[in-house]
Amino acid sequence: MKGLSGAKLLVVHPSSNKSPGGGAGSPGAVLGARRRVCAAVFLACFACVSLATTLLFAARDPGAASGGASGRASFAVSSSAGGSGSGAAAAGDGLPGYVFDALVQYSSAGGNSTASMPGADVRAIAAVLKRRAPCNLLVFGLGGETPLWRALNHGGRTVFLDENQYYVSHLEGRHPGLEAYDVAYTTTVREFPDLLDAARAASAAECRPVQNLLFSDCRLAINDLPNQLYDVSWDVILVDGPRGYTASSPGRMSAIFTAGVLARTRAGEGVTTDVLVHDYEREVERACSREFLCEENRIAETSTRSLAHFVVRGGSAVRRDAFCSGAAAAH
Repeated sequence: MKGLSGAKLLVVHPSSNKSPGGGAGSPGAVLGARRRVCAAVFLACFACVSLATTLLFAARDPGAASGGASGRASFAVSSSAGGSGSGAAAAGDGLPGYVFDALVQYSSAGGNSTASMPGADVRAIAAVLKRRAPCNLLVFGLGGETPLWRALNHGGRTVFLDENQYYVSHLEGRHPGLEAYDVAYTTTVREFPDLLDAARAASAAECRPVQNLLFSDCRLAINDLPNQLYDVSWDVILVDGPRGYTASSPGRMSAIFTAGVLARTRAGEGVTTDVLVHDYEREVERACSREFLCEENRIAETSTRSLAHFVVRGGSAVRRDAFCSGAAAAH
């Protein structure tokens, strides 16, 4: 046992609070504990401040506590088929007057390079929209004024129809939310005399002034639009398309005829539709307007040389066998 005589035994008592690397009372351990305490205090204070802010905000704005539903509801726009002369937007109030006037002033200014209409025509159309908006507005044709018509009818429903499906897609991309549809016109300007004669001969039959255009056999009727558009009670219709400046162009015979039928087919007593026809100085636009919208309905005060304004009545009192009360001025 002599080999073990030099060995020494180290005994560590379990109750000892020291370790070989240093005790809990060392400076490093004390600093770590203080940091943990500070972090806990900071998080507790942050939570209290956040809770107090949330409660204060909810007390000031009760609608925000429910996800802002009540605030969004005030901007809801009705696009239902029903509608009176005051417009189809139940919750919309339209643009403030000064905003409306500023948009019109800028758009009708001579230096506006995007305009395709004379300033006088823009102002005349705007005057009608100012009286009727927010409303159901149907526009035949897309162009430089498209954003303006949509803006002036803020809170209402504005629908555009155009012959060029690529232009429709282009503007839909540039103006998100724009409601536009392409129309396949089957007529041309060179057919205008024959089409007008045929419509006169069938004014009490397939080309009658009150009918469901969706099932019409009249060649001038546009019956390939989305079905729901035929159920809308249109307050204002602007005819500024399709093209009509060459013999092979579609011409606006169908657009004007369809506008006249849509206006007369509206349900309700005393309802009226403002129909505006641009390029009225051209033969087709002038003759078809007099035939299907009628000179007796023309409002001279809001018409110009190149824009005609008609107020067409709907309801049960409308004649169903002829568009105009007397012989058409186009005869």
